Order: sequence, then structure tokens, then C-alpha cells
Amino acid sequence: MSFSLYDASIPLYLQMMRNLDAILDKAAADAATKGVEISTLLEAKLAPDMHPLARQIQMVSDGAKGGAARLAGIEAPSMADTETTLPELKERLAKTIAFVEGVKREQVDGREGATIELKFPGRTMTFTGASFLTTFSLPNFMFHVVTAYAILRAQGAPLGKMDFLAAAQMA
Repeated sequence: MSFSLYDASIPLYLQMMRNLDAILDKAAADAATKGVEISTLLEAKLAPDMHPLARQIQMVSDGAKGGAARLAGIEAPSMADTETTLPELKERLAKTIAFVEGVKREQVDGREGATIELKFPGRTMTFTGASFLTTFSLPNFMFHVVTAYAILRAQGAPLGKMDFLAAAQMA
């Protein structure tokens, strides 16, 4: 059996969202021991013109559910981006994980050549399923996962590379 579009996407989205969920728990526990308000972490940014941690988590969710849905040729669930607390953000990750878990191999595999269009104001980007995954979806998704991790590290959370790669230890 060859490596498939499903294998290159769905397990990675799931692994990284689960790792991010665990990273958030570890950072929250550390913040509690240091007397740091969780809101301080959720509002933290790497640079003034970047989104804060809370928005990065929403964008991780958007990247995974949107990527999985487009690859499968289905609609992604709508989420309003109204989460402001850690429990709300963790619930969003849980809902996104549940959605992505529901995407079946047979919905994704074989769609490597399918046309996927992303419409933006003033621009439409057109991809094949394979190019969407490799040149847009995964890089965008990973950017927001890495940025969330980096924000927490910059705020002093005791995180390391193995926290980021956690599920890879079990492979």
C-alpha cells in the first residue's frame, strides 16, 4: 500500500491538535504555580502585528477542519471564533478533533487531483488535492501550531521539542 493523501493529512492534523491540547494543559499548570493569569497567556503575542495565542488556537482549528473538509469534499462545521477562555478554546479543539476523526479514508484517498478553490477578497486560489495539502493546508496549519507553541515558550512555559512532537514518540 502506498502512502496516501489521507495518511499525509488526517493523522497529522489529529496528532498536532492533541499535542497542542496537552501543551495548553502543561502551560496552564505552570502558570498556576507561578501565579500567572491564563488570560495573560491567551492575550500574548510574539510580535505586535501577530495574532495572540487565543486566535492562534482558533486558526489551528480552522486549518484542520477546513483542510480535512476540503480534502474530503465535504463542508466543515462553522465555528464563530468567540472563545475567550482556556476551557472554551480546549472545547473548540475537542470539537475539531471529533470532526476530523469522522473524516474517512475513502473520502480523502483518490482526491489527489480534485480541484480545490479557496476564495479570498479579490483573489481565488486553485489547487489540486495534493497541492492544496502540501503547499497550503499543512504549511498554514503548522504555522499556527508552531506559533502557539512559541508564544507559550516565550511566556516561560516549560515546554520542549518532545512536547511539540509528543505523539511521534508512540509511533
